[in-house]
Amino acid sequence: MRLGVEETLGALNAALGPGGPVWFKETRARHLRVRDFLAPRRALQARFGDDQVPERVVHAIVGLQGPGVAPVLSCAPTPAGLALQLRRSAVFERVLGAVAAYAAPTVPAAPGPRVVLHCPALRGSPCALRLSQLRAVLVADHLARALHAHRVSVRLVPAVRDPHMPTFLQQLRVDWPAASERAATEALRSRALAELTPARNAEALPSGALGRVCLKELVDERGRTTGYDPNLDSCLVTEDLLAVLAELQQAVQDWAEDSSLGLAAAPDAGTDSCMVVHVVSCEEDFQQQKLDLLWWKLDDQAPLRQKHLVCGPVKVAGAPGTLTAPEYYELRHAQVCKASALKHGRDLAQDPAWMEIFRVLSVATIKFEMLSTAPQSQLLLALADSSISTKGTKSGTFVMYNCARLATLFESYKCSVEQGLYPTFPPVSSLDFSLLHDEGEWLLLFNSVLPFPDLLGHTAALPRTAPGLHITARTEMVCKFLVQLSMDFSSYYNRVHILGEPRPHLFGQMFARLQLLRAVREVLHTGLAMLGLPPLSHI
Repeated sequence: MRLGVEETLGALNAALGPGGPVWFKETRARHLRVRDFLAPRRALQARFGDDQVPERVVHAIVGLQGPGVAPVLSCAPTPAGLALQLRRSAVFERVLGAVAAYAAPTVPAAPGPRVVLHCPALRGSPCALRLSQLRAVLVADHLARALHAHRVSVRLVPAVRDPHMPTFLQQLRVDWPAASERAATEALRSRALAELTPARNAEALPSGALGRVCLKELVDERGRTTGYDPNLDSCLVTEDLLAVLAELQQAVQDWAEDSSLGLAAAPDAGTDSCMVVHVVSCEEDFQQQKLDLLWWKLDDQAPLRQKHLVCGPVKVAGAPGTLTAPEYYELRHAQVCKASALKHGRDLAQDPAWMEIFRVLSVATIKFEMLSTAPQSQLLLALADSSISTKGTKSGTFVMYNCARLATLFESYKCSVEQGLYPTFPPVSSLDFSLLHDEGEWLLLFNSVLPFPDLLGHTAALPRTAPGLHITARTEMVCKFLVQLSMDFSSYYNRVHILGEPRPHLFGQMFARLQLLRAVREVLHTGLAMLGLPPLSHI
């Protein structure tokens, strides 16, 4: 079984006896020089009074064992609290001897819950897509990838119908289904006609409208306590609205046919076991609330769990608020091409291989900009050229640059082996990881490789049973993680010469370092895959 940060924290807190969690994992380099975990002094005083932690508790912590629990070297009182350090060479050996287990999400034994991800912004055309709607699209795509990786059965709605949208989504590396045929609306139309309220003062209905349905009773019955807008009183029913409901209805009813993961429907495949998550921009939230209530009104089998993941507004510094998603992409793409021409001293825009790299870099820039902030928060975009520089440490371009540096490192090692400078890579079981004693090496393992499966789990976690209409998701975690990983790797790579002189007495440390960076590379590639981004070999 793989070692886990959460398993270790759970065992440490249990060793202190009854009470809430006390221990936390250190992440800063200056703290990791002296400890890996800390139980703060004030928290310990609240648990044990002014007395010191009992000696028997400290002894129990030093001897901790269990599934996923990292081996402990020492535990001692300090002015900051109870400081714990792991047996680092043993942790290196356990983790780097099973890299695949740490570079992938933890897959549950049984299929997870069923989720319908609904992104209304995809019903229009690309040229009408506002930046706040683009943000919702990217959040929905990233969340779908994270859920799929954890064996959660997901259906994506709507299937796009605009003829230009599939090409634009492919350009953005968003994986979303295209429409085949329209869902039948006859049953919903009949129910809607029976529920129509009499027209007021000979109200003229717009073309395609059937009439109004009163929602006030539903709002009073179940909406007020869960967060629906109290001003919702009626909904104008149109043929387009019924088509939207029919597609959602079909996504729930035809679940067994979902083959996105090649899984059969879960045993509790009724509508009550299904969760519908509407990923909407803040401008779309009110209209989507109407749609929720109308679905319940017209369909007795509508899922009880409908949640809204509302993405905050997108503000553009120094630019009009009318910038569309395609214009935003073209701007970033032009900036990437310009930056590359300055770097390489020539225009590479006519080289097909480089053009593909430029497209990937453009999308990486956009996705890291849109996804690095918690989705519910306001996002401020800066459109200056500096946003795509490899020198900045917060951009998607910087992450892709370090991905390419890793690829170059391993390609250099491969070429050196072919030239007879270095021996072939030995079995991992023969490596001596006690030779990894640079603080940057522990930083990479302890902050990046070891906690990565837990991070992916948090990204895919949806509060299914949480009360209320609105939910949050941690879709910013992967981008922030990859940026920090790239910063730590860049600092280490700039300081430590990995491929040293070809002397036999130096090979042991070189191979141990290469195995660590193999793990970093695999984690980085998995993280990029969660964003729909391929690894790059050069920039």
